[in-house]
Amino acid sequence: MTRQLILIAGPTASGKSALSLRLAEETRGVIINTDSMQVYDVLNLLTARPGPDDLKVAPHYLYGHVSPAIAYSTGQWFCDVEKTLNRLELSEKTVIFVGGTGLYFRALLGGLSAMPEIPADIRAYWRQQDAEQGAEKLHAILTRKDPLAASSLRPTDSQRIVRALEVINASGRSIIEWQKETGRPLINGEAARKIIIAPDRQWLGERIATRFEMMMRGGATDEVKALLSLGLSAELPAMRAIGVREISEMLAGRLRIEEAAELATIATRQYAKRQMTWFRNQLGEDWERLPCP
Repeated sequence: MTRQLILIAGPTASGKSALSLRLAEETRGVIINTDSMQVYDVLNLLTARPGPDDLKVAPHYLYGHVSPAIAYSTGQWFCDVEKTLNRLELSEKTVIFVGGTGLYFRALLGGLSAMPEIPADIRAYWRQQDAEQGAEKLHAILTRKDPLAASSLRPTDSQRIVRALEVINASGRSIIEWQKETGRPLINGEAARKIIIAPDRQWLGERIATRFEMMMRGGATDEVKALLSLGLSAELPAMRAIGVREISEMLAGRLRIEEAAELATIATRQYAKRQMTWFRNQLGEDWERLPCP
């Protein structure tokens, strides 16, 4: 029996999870997380992970299984998905991938790019430089060393800037060149149903604001307190989840609750805009476009 595959991509707060639950219920399928923030433990509300009622509808995989102390990569997610797909009990199940991380969908359909091994001393050096100089100065360095990679990255995206510097330092080749050398895809994209949720921007913006208010009432502040108690580096991906910095500033007395909510809502809307642009430019015409789930 051929396994049915469904991919659901879309910006944050667009209703992806609701659609995946409906399809999982109809097909008696399972859901695999395709969102880079929902892999982390502790931040249940702030990353909008499925709740207890959702988990009763269908089995969910790769949600909240990673410590926020870990900088979880696309490669690690790719390996975890491969192990999940190879589970005997899922061999004939409909599998629904749902999330908002474009690189995860790219890896699923096109395989992982070959990447060089990064010696520990090079990795440690650039992370130290990031801590001492900050993302914008490192972006200027990257512009000199690898202008092609620098032009594709935001000057504030420290994680990807450091990664690009590591690669050019270790191999002498641009990370862009390495990324063109793709490997084996995990799934056959031609056999899968592929859906992009592309909602009206005003509707999405209002939904984002409402959802963050619900997160604040539901205990998002307690999640951030728990995260801060771990004493983690501010550069770790989990520490950069939208809402963490804003609520941290509120807890420190530097923002009022209304200001924290407004700033987090603005950041979420900006993130959703970037997601929609990526999906529009990177995913082909073989993807169904839905205005809302």
